[in-house]
Amino acid sequence: MAFVFSLLTALVVFNYGPGGSLGCDLSQNHVHVSRKNLVLLRQMRRISPSFCLKDRKDFRFPQEMVDGSHLQKAQAISVLHETLQQTFLLLQTERSSVARDSTLLDKLFSGLYQQLEDLDLCLVQEMGEQPSSLGMAMKKYFQGIHLYLKEKKHSNCSWEIVRVEIMRALSFSTNLQERLRIMDADLGSP
Repeated sequence: MAFVFSLLTALVVFNYGPGGSLGCDLSQNHVHVSRKNLVLLRQMRRISPSFCLKDRKDFRFPQEMVDGSHLQKAQAISVLHETLQQTFLLLQTERSSVARDSTLLDKLFSGLYQQLEDLDLCLVQEMGEQPSSLGMAMKKYFQGIHLYLKEKKHSNCSWEIVRVEIMRALSFSTNLQERLRIMDADLGSP
């Protein structure tokens, strides 16, 4: 099983080809997978967040910087891709601490991987090889989460705080995907 996740991680990090990709049209299915991922994260709750109030932290989610209302499509795709990739890597790296039920985690990995695969071609088409400053802001945000977990020695409460924070980031991501999908539909209509 560990080999499978290592292989998936390698594919996520290095796969920027068109194989299996839906192109730059984010279908309703892409948004549906995002919503399913949020449900899975909700189901992974191990303890009540009220027990972890002392461990709360402001991770400084760059919401104003990545607000979808003023983002161009290329920037939005970069933010989406980086959010999904960093979520995948965070949960894969610290796999044993995030969920009691590995089936839920496997389903979440599958959904994240599917979304990343959908976005890979878009990322290359829209951004080329140039890094996005907004994508880098998301990467910095997730580095802060990694540091927090390390500082808290991956305690149950720190994972609960991180699970809630990841839900926040993925919820934002889902809303951004919906706006992109609507924007694509408006541009494609006569």
